[in-house]
Formats: sequence, structure tokens, C-alpha cells
Amino acid sequence: MKGEAGSPLHNEKPKQEGHIWGSMKRTAFILGSGLLLFVALWNSVTWHLQRFWGASGHFWQARWERLLLTFEGKEWLLFTLGATTVPALFFWIFSGFLLIVDITGKPSCISRYRIQLGKNEPVDPVKLRQAIPTVLANQFMISFPMVVFFHPCLKLWGEPCRRELPTFHWFLLELAVFTLLEEVLFYYSHRLLHHPKLYKKIHKKHHEWTAPIGVIALYCHPVEHVVCNMLPLMVGPFIMGSHLSSITVWLSLALFITTLSHCGYHLPFLPSPEFHDYHHLKFNQCYGALGVLDHLHGTDAVFKRSKAYERHVFLLSLTPLTKSIPDTPKNME
Repeated sequence: MKGEAGSPLHNEKPKQEGHIWGSMKRTAFILGSGLLLFVALWNSVTWHLQRFWGASGHFWQARWERLLLTFEGKEWLLFTLGATTVPALFFWIFSGFLLIVDITGKPSCISRYRIQLGKNEPVDPVKLRQAIPTVLANQFMISFPMVVFFHPCLKLWGEPCRRELPTFHWFLLELAVFTLLEEVLFYYSHRLLHHPKLYKKIHKKHHEWTAPIGVIALYCHPVEHVVCNMLPLMVGPFIMGSHLSSITVWLSLALFITTLSHCGYHLPFLPSPEFHDYHHLKFNQCYGALGVLDHLHGTDAVFKRSKAYERHVFLLSLTPLTKSIPDTPKNME
């Protein structure tokens, strides 16, 4: 009968419940094991890095204390030089090397990794002569005064040039906060500048380069440089009351990454610049830095259907991705 013990209908529900419960237990086991493995590896890596940091800590602490003595009574000058000169050197050394490749096409071991084939081969000298003065003006007439003003603002929360350098684990936490805030602020300010009323007056200048090169990472309208470039980088250190050493490393890293994102070359063993390069090519895709908010807002939908998305990987071989993943011929599209 319908409800008899031992009938198929009587046993069906317990079997289904057992199957679901078993699946949940297996899922929990896999996720739990993965989490434990991740934590173990993370602790191991940070432990070794902490040992390295600690071993060299006395050396860097001694150098820092010597700097404090040298600039005694002129803390603002130490802060300004550290937060502007070091990042600027990183920017110009890296972008300067890439500029040589853009102008000469040599060495070929670099130029063969060009993302947009046929573009900037060589770079237009007229456009370049127009761009470099703007980049220098943004650095010296906007970034420099903002950093000078940033020092008294930071002193409201703490002491950016305090004697003790931050610990390694604290710096990792700061880096995570800086990156998260920069992604949110950059995405929304950048997307706002794509509003038709703002784009024509402000952001269009940066998009004159549909195939970007490294040095034009800072080629933009002054308003854009303040709102989109500088403020997203400075909010994190302000909130965290960061030490000058953390700020210098963060700004240097940020300038290196933005130069790489604009460089026009997908080089081996370096983060992929395909995401932002595609933004310059198509204008209405890929507004963020990491791509997290683009995924949530769907502003990377076209990018995900492109060849650029297939190439948006960490290149671990010496074969250019334009060869291993070539563009689809137009007559086959």
C-alpha cells in the first residue's frame, strides 16, 4: 500500500535526505580542508617573509633613524621627498625604458609582446611631445602640492615619521585596505568621468590614446589627476594613519602598476595589462583596476567575450599571446 513500511515511497524521502546531507558534508569537508590549507600556506609564507623582514629590520631601522637625525626639525621635507621622489623615480625608470622600446622598436624581445599589433610602431612623436609636458605638470604642479598638504592632514591621526617602522603583518593589512579603497574610489570616479558632460571636458584627454603607452598613465586633465589618480591612493593611508615607509612603498607600487596597465605590452611573468588596454580600445568597458566592481556591475560583459579576455592571464611562457591566441580573422567573425 501507499504508506506501508518497506515500500519505495516510504524509503524515498530518507534516501533523498541522506543524499543531500552527504553532499553537504562532502562540500563542508572540501571547503574546510581548502581553508585550512590556505591558512597553513599563508602562515608559512608570511612566517618566512616575517623572518626576512625581521632579519633586515635592524638595518632598515638604523637607516631610518639616521634619516630622522639628518632631517631633524624638517619632518615635512623628509615626508615630501619620500612620498614624491621615490615613486617618481620608479615611474620614470620603468616608463622611460618602455619609451625607448616605443620609439625605436628595440629590443625586439620586448616589442614582440605588443598587445595592439600595428599600433605605436613607432609611437607618434607629435603626440608624445604633447603628452610628456602634461605628465610633468601633473606630477610637479598637482601631485607635489597635494603631498605637501597631505602631511599636516596625516598628523591629525598620528605621526607619519614616527621612530618605529611598521611591522610586516601591519604593512600587509595596510596594503589590503589601500587596495580595496583604491578599487572602489577609482571605479566610481572613473565611471563618473565617462558621463557625457564630464567626458568631453575632462576625461577625453586621457582617451586620446586608444593604444596606450606607459608614460601616458599620468596624461590627463588636472581635475582627473586629482579626483581619479591621487585621491583614491591617498584615502587609505589617511584612514590608517600610515607611516611614511608604508606610504612610499604603496605609491611606488601603485605607479608601477598603473604604468604597466598602460604600457601596451603583455610581458611574461608580470601582471596582465589586457584589462585596462581594452578600456582604452573600447571606452565603455573595464572601468576598475582589479575588475571586481566591473564584474558586479556587468561593465566587463563585452570584454569577457573578446580575445583580450582569453589573453588576460599571467603569461608563464616566452611565446607572445597574440601568437598563441591570435585574433579571429575578420572574414570569419
